[in-house]
Amino acid sequence: MSQESSVEDAQTLQQEQQQLPAPALDLPPPIRSETPGTWAFDTMSRRVDSEILERTLKDNEEMFNQWPTEILAEFQKLRAELRDAAIVKLDYPKEPLNDKSPERMLEYEQWKAILKPHVDAGETWLSSPWMVAEFYVYRRLMDCLGYWDPDSPGYHYDPFDQQKRAGLESSTASAETVLAKIPQLPPTNEGLQIAISMPLWGNKMDLSLWPADIATQNTDIFSDVLAKAHENLLHDDSTTVAKYCFQIRENGGGAVDIIVDNAGFELVTDLAAAQYLIEAGIAHTVTFQLKSHPTFVSDALEKDLLETVDYYCNLDPTQHPAAQAAGLKWKDYLASKKWQCVENPFWVQGLPMWKMHAPLYRDLQTRCDLAIVKGDANYRRLLGDLEWDYAAPFDDVVGAYFPCPVLALRTLKAELGCGMDPTLTQRAAQADPNWMVNGRFGVVQFSDRARQQRSAAH
Repeated sequence: MSQESSVEDAQTLQQEQQQLPAPALDLPPPIRSETPGTWAFDTMSRRVDSEILERTLKDNEEMFNQWPTEILAEFQKLRAELRDAAIVKLDYPKEPLNDKSPERMLEYEQWKAILKPHVDAGETWLSSPWMVAEFYVYRRLMDCLGYWDPDSPGYHYDPFDQQKRAGLESSTASAETVLAKIPQLPPTNEGLQIAISMPLWGNKMDLSLWPADIATQNTDIFSDVLAKAHENLLHDDSTTVAKYCFQIRENGGGAVDIIVDNAGFELVTDLAAAQYLIEAGIAHTVTFQLKSHPTFVSDALEKDLLETVDYYCNLDPTQHPAAQAAGLKWKDYLASKKWQCVENPFWVQGLPMWKMHAPLYRDLQTRCDLAIVKGDANYRRLLGDLEWDYAAPFDDVVGAYFPCPVLALRTLKAELGCGMDPTLTQRAAQADPNWMVNGRFGVVQFSDRARQQRSAAH
């Protein structure tokens, strides 16, 4: 593919994005990272460098020392930019040199299009929209490693693999408790509500906030969280989504997509919920929408999901009988195509979901009966990372544009939200000054506006 055709394809996608639905309300301004005291400011001015990239350096120090010196030099250059995030202006990613495949060139042009208005405006790492800048940190990290360069030792290398592996190995004690319950859950509204509580509160295990400690391997740290699932919800559509899911079941089951967030124990809870959806007859197929390159430390790629299934298959059944049995079942689901994995570059790009790539939008619109959107970073994109009124209806913000019925499962880890009862948010703020960012509170939000609009059109 020539560069000219890549540019044309990217421009075509942009034009198609502009024709897709958007939220039904006026768009508020984006969250930026310039205000001291905010989570966005702390993340972009401190956390990404002094915590995340510093740990990345320590975890991969042996590899950096073995690789050509320019890889470490590029990595340190990125860190230097982030230390001066208030004054260093955004710039474009490196143009691909050794991989000029159609997919690679299109991804490059897409990122150029995302960055262009911010580069043209001379915006910095802090003054640009937080979502764009934070996603771009990880895209730049991939360039530093030569992630797409077949001649680089960093080709398809996951710099977060050590943390993901630790999270996987420390997941089994809590997972045993959860996975023993899944086969016992009835195909009822109550059973579904318990099943979706598992991946919701699995977000408490986000590795970018709490790096996994192998010392927790034999400690069940999940049962208390699950028992308290409902009391910390600021909006709860569990009953409504359960009713919709059993309508799908009555029609012979449907196609359910899970837009995955983190690897580790959280991914295990996603697999547990997917197992329930198959066993309860709600889904005939579950498609896992996964990241196309390492990002946000713990975000899951296809290889992370497959490694998780393989790890659980090979557990000692005398120590972890439920977990090992689940692993074997998951392996069968993958082999029979009841479970499918899809990686898409859209999931690692700093775009709001109403600017979804048109082919992905059409696929969800025509194939998917329910999309389950997991986690805080994905939720930020559902909301475009904009400063919505916390009480703005989820149906008007997200349901108005999403291509299929959508269920958002989120524990709050960023200072934004919608569809929350003011009485509950006030109570949360009084109970915990960090209620917006520490994962203590959550939402279960559902809209089937897309289905209703399709029915009305026919």
